[in-house]
Amino acid sequence: MKKDLVSISDLSGEEIKELFKTAIDVKHKQMEVARGKTLVLVFEKPSLRTRVTFSVAFFQLGGQVLYLAPADIGLGKRESVPDVARNLSRWVNAISARTFAHKTVEDLAKYADTPVVNALSDAEHPCQALADFLTIYEHKGKTEGLKMAFLGDGNNVAHSLMLTAAKVGANMAVGCPKGYEPKPEFVEKAKEDARKSGAELVITSDPKEAVKGADVVYTDVWASMGQEDEAAARKKIFAPYQVNAELLKLAKSDALVEHCLPAHRGDEITDDVLDGPHSVVLDEAENRLHIQKAILYKLLARN
Repeated sequence: MKKDLVSISDLSGEEIKELFKTAIDVKHKQMEVARGKTLVLVFEKPSLRTRVTFSVAFFQLGGQVLYLAPADIGLGKRESVPDVARNLSRWVNAISARTFAHKTVEDLAKYADTPVVNALSDAEHPCQALADFLTIYEHKGKTEGLKMAFLGDGNNVAHSLMLTAAKVGANMAVGCPKGYEPKPEFVEKAKEDARKSGAELVITSDPKEAVKGADVVYTDVWASMGQEDEAAARKKIFAPYQVNAELLKLAKSDALVEHCLPAHRGDEITDDVLDGPHSVVLDEAENRLHIQKAILYKLLARN
C-alpha cells in the first residue's frame, strides 16, 4: 500500500483482495501493532459508525485514540490544513479524517509525514466501499462476475463503490435520476479499471434496468449531510428509486441488500427490505471495524 488511503484509486485490485484477507484474519486474532501509538480522528462531520469503528479498531490493535471535533481545530479557518498536518505528524502515528472537501484530505496526506486515511469526504468514502465489498466476498465467496445495482444519488459512496467494483471485477449498474449521475471523472476512471478487470459499468435512469438480475442491491440516503435544504425536492425526484419488495423481485432470488447507514426508512428503502432476509446491513456495519483495522494494520506495518 501507499503511505495514505485517500481514494480507492490508491489501491490495486490485488491490494484490495489482500485487505479482505487481512480483515477476515484480524476478526479472530489480536495483532497489537499499534501498542504505544496514537490515532487522531479529525472530524468535520458528526459520526456514529466511523468514529466508533476507527476508535475500536485502533484500540484492538493496541493503540489509543484522540478525537478532535470541528471546533477543536477549525481546519482552514483557525489554522491552515498544511500547518495542522505538520503539527499532528510530530505527535501522532496516524490520522483519520472525515471532511467536507476532498481536497482537505488530500492536503492532510500531502503535508503529514504520518499515514492519513480518508474516513469520508464529499468525493469518496473508501472505507465504506471496502467494507461493502468485504461483506459481499464473505457472503458470496467472490466478487468477480457479480452484479451490484446502486440506486439513488451519484454521491461519494457511489464513486467509491464504482471504483472498487471495477478493481475487483464486479459489474455495476448505477440507477439515478438524470442530473444526479456520478461525476464524469469517477465514471471514466471506473470504466478504465473495469476494462482491465473485465467488469462492466452501466449508468442508467431506469431503476428496473439497474436492479434486473443483480446479486447485490445497494442504496443510500437521497440527501447527504450539507444537502438538507434539498431534501424535500429530492424526495419527489428519487421516489421511483426506492428499494422496496416489488423492485427487489427483479434482482436474483438470493440477492443481498446493502445500505451504508444511517437509513431514512420509508424513503430510499422500506422497513421490510432493510430488516428482511436479504439485508446484510449490520454485517456491513460490523465490517467497517474489521476493514479499517486491516487498513491501519497495513499502513502501520508499512510505516
